Amino acid sequence: RRRIAGPDPLTPDARDGDDAPRPAWRSRMLAFRPTADPAPSPGERAPWLARLDARDRAMLVALAAAPRTPAERRLWRGVTHLGGSRATILLCLLPLLAGAGAPGGASWRVGVATATIVVLSHLLVQLVKRTVGRPRPSAATGIAAQVLAPDRFSFPSGHAAAAMSVALGYAVGAPALLPVLALAALVVGLSRAVLGVHYLGDVLAGQLLAVVAALLLRLAGLA
Repeated sequence: RRRIAGPDPLTPDARDGDDAPRPAWRSRMLAFRPTADPAPSPGERAPWLARLDARDRAMLVALAAAPRTPAERRLWRGVTHLGGSRATILLCLLPLLAGAGAPGGASWRVGVATATIVVLSHLLVQLVKRTVGRPRPSAATGIAAQVLAPDRFSFPSGHAAAAMSVALGYAVGAPALLPVLALAALVVGLSRAVLGVHYLGDVLAGQLLAVVAALLLRLAGLA
């Protein structure tokens, strides 16, 4: 038979270059070379995260449709302001002023505990907000907010964290009232979703951060 001219597949020259023929053993090795999985695109979400977001949006639509009359909207606005900065500062100052004549007394301890939990939870909320960067529902769903939002970040809710922080601080002086205080804080948090400025998940996360702040301070012996 006539031999076709060309380089020997087993010579070093045949292994150089993309167009040169490869020996059979090398082809088998290349076939079993591990390949890396394609990296997910930056905007792609994990399936569980997408399901949580969809559920959050569905609950927001249902809650935002709850206040149908102007009186109901005014009521929810009044409730939500209890978690605002003015109300929170006032609620921190009241026990401090009441116990100013007896530092170290029960009222003074409540004021110090409340203020400390509020400050730490606020720092945690701001850290998470600027790390996650979740937009407000009005920007993502088109649902109009019924009150002015303090910033453009949605997760977690600062109002919900502040309300729960005050409830936990006041419970230092009256532990038996913790269920009532926590329920009031939950209603304040719920108002944020009803008024369309937060998803329900934002509210729960904010209140959880308040609990974390209180536990950290408790472990440190500061509250």
